[in-house]
Amino acid sequence: MLLWRKRMGWLIAASLGVGCAPAARPEAAGGARLSDSAFGAVVTRYSEPDRYFDTDNLISNEGAYLDVVTGLERRGVRGGAYLGVGPDQNFSYIARIRPNIAFIIDIRRDNLLQHLWYKALFAAAPTRSAFLARVYGKRLADSAEWRDAPVSDLVGAIADLPTDSGTAEAIVAETVEATAALGVPLSVEDLATVAGIHRRFIAAGPDLRFTTFGRAPRPCYPTHRDLLVAVDRRGAPASYLATEEDYRFVRRLEERNLIIPVVGDLAGPTALPGIAEYLRRRGEGVSAFYVSNVEFYLVQDGTFPQYVENVARLPGDDPILIRSVFQGPAARRRTASGSTCSAQLLQPAATLVGARSGVAFQSYTDLVTRDTLPLGP
Repeated sequence: MLLWRKRMGWLIAASLGVGCAPAARPEAAGGARLSDSAFGAVVTRYSEPDRYFDTDNLISNEGAYLDVVTGLERRGVRGGAYLGVGPDQNFSYIARIRPNIAFIIDIRRDNLLQHLWYKALFAAAPTRSAFLARVYGKRLADSAEWRDAPVSDLVGAIADLPTDSGTAEAIVAETVEATAALGVPLSVEDLATVAGIHRRFIAAGPDLRFTTFGRAPRPCYPTHRDLLVAVDRRGAPASYLATEEDYRFVRRLEERNLIIPVVGDLAGPTALPGIAEYLRRRGEGVSAFYVSNVEFYLVQDGTFPQYVENVARLPGDDPILIRSVFQGPAARRRTASGSTCSAQLLQPAATLVGARSGVAFQSYTDLVTRDTLPLGP
């Protein structure tokens, strides 16, 4: 442990003195739409080679992911560009922050394919009820009664619908066909992966859980239902399906090709540096960057300094980092979501890159607990 701490201190000390890029002037709300061909070109240009990770990551394992909502609101984190990792928990942060453009960066190509699958689902579903029914391979007649229904009622009603294999497979086929037409070059194997992702959601329904290969899910991992009906620290539903307005905002960004998934390592040479330059040319500053617990693995891999350099290149007036912490005392905080495996934290990116802290971090725990921002009630 002492050796690991020394290495951690050296890694972060090597990054001190690197500041965030100056603020960039944002565009009009919503940003300029990308054509399908431009969307496909950006996805391809900034993607790196696929990397293996030992989880399916179809959904998050962070039950307390919405605990940061009040803190983001208190800091006025809104608009600009949003960056994140992982699957659909990003949509909930997007619904709260209302960015002009978003990039989802993940080392797994399967995550990119899953986001293209989501994109196809959004395109086919003008309402929350239609969207969620298609996710689970069902058809629900649109009705005014669902427009203002609590998301918990909506999830429950769709879960209670019988699953018809013919209907489910027809929806899978429709979605795969729509995914193939999104402007991103996809192989036969890619499309088979998309179909497999959809079938996993259909088979498990709202009870789907995050899976680590070779190990059973931990009891504290939330189900998909738990994530969709999750509340913020005030007890208010805050997922992207909480209201029709939230859903429509995310859907509009998807329709304008402004939620852009890429394959990339946060410490890699292409994805994050390329996105930073793209946003700078576009005139967008980064408002928030959801890194989950990726930094823990970057420290283990010895690539943490490169990651810090990449964060330092991001345009914007001190973006806010959104973290999930699974290790140490920080992960044992009480949260509004009850028993979870992790806790959420907020920290200014300037703290990470050393713009406001001249003392090296001594450990990962030191990194994720220094200069954390209050989350509010």
